[in-house]
Amino acid sequence: MSVDFGHRTVTMRRGPLALRWRLRTTAVCAVLGVLAVAVTMWALTLGDYPIALGEVWAALVNAPDAGFARTVVVEWRLPRALAAVVFGAALGAAGAVFQSMTRNPLASPDIIGFSAGSYTGALIVIIVMNSSYLMLAAGAIAGGLATAALVYLLAWRRGVQGFRLIIVGIAVSAVLASFNTWLMLTADLEVAMSAAAWGAGSLNGMGWEPAALGSLVIVALLMALAVLTPGLRQLELGDDAAMATGARTESVRLSAMIIGVALTAVVTAAAGPISFIALAAPQIARRLARTPGVTVAPAAITGALLLACADVTAQHLLPVSLPVGVVTVVVGGGYLVWLIIREVRRR
Repeated sequence: MSVDFGHRTVTMRRGPLALRWRLRTTAVCAVLGVLAVAVTMWALTLGDYPIALGEVWAALVNAPDAGFARTVVVEWRLPRALAAVVFGAALGAAGAVFQSMTRNPLASPDIIGFSAGSYTGALIVIIVMNSSYLMLAAGAIAGGLATAALVYLLAWRRGVQGFRLIIVGIAVSAVLASFNTWLMLTADLEVAMSAAAWGAGSLNGMGWEPAALGSLVIVALLMALAVLTPGLRQLELGDDAAMATGARTESVRLSAMIIGVALTAVVTAAAGPISFIALAAPQIARRLARTPGVTVAPAAITGALLLACADVTAQHLLPVSLPVGVVTVVVGGGYLVWLIIREVRRR
């Protein structure tokens, strides 16, 4: 018997396994992916040393006549452009995890405190050790996971409900913001200035080490998240309905939370806290794909496109070059106000 899902789907079966996807979602992901690649290629042509698109391609394929253009494109510009796409995808996926898990469009790592926790962990490493990217990443992941554990425990009451998790996360985020300010005020001036510049959320000076290592970790985390996606879809039905269909709600929720925090922490360690991509990308992707709930893949690709566009805007389209986090805060702040007004009117 065939089932009408209300939209065109494609199903592939191999033995007892079946894979189903929506044609509109696939088309939206393809279009967004092409746009992200186009913005990335455009970013590689921009700068104080303009390079034509043909020269960019020659540099990427290591053509014999690439010359100095290869150094500019591959060594200087490509790490930043790659980081914008991959880090944006990580933030979009992390936002999709928490919005799907809580069934609330206001849930994202930067709203419920996990980004602040990652920032705290990385800030402690910067002030105390002033160490390498790996140590910075370890501190950010440790701070994010510790914050997630604290929020999870404080929000626990015979399970974790989405609204309670958001309220507790906002409170913890406010406390951590105050603590981060105290750390900055008590640090040495030179270290504090460096930490403040990094804390604005910036891809300036992005090199191959943080871009490549961060990308490898993010790809691994996204693969692990793909395994949990069916469980997240069941959680959107509510805990009772999810358990009735065989889902282990708390284990899925805890595993997804750990992966979402780790995605946010890896980005924070490399580029500082970049706000509002995780908040906006899942909802934009949901409206474009017209899916009944938040899905990870469209949110990740939307996040990649948003951060790539924000970085080009911050670096090249404004009168002065700014950290990308400043652009995302300005745009995302307006989006947050609109989202809050919309949710209030719905109630």
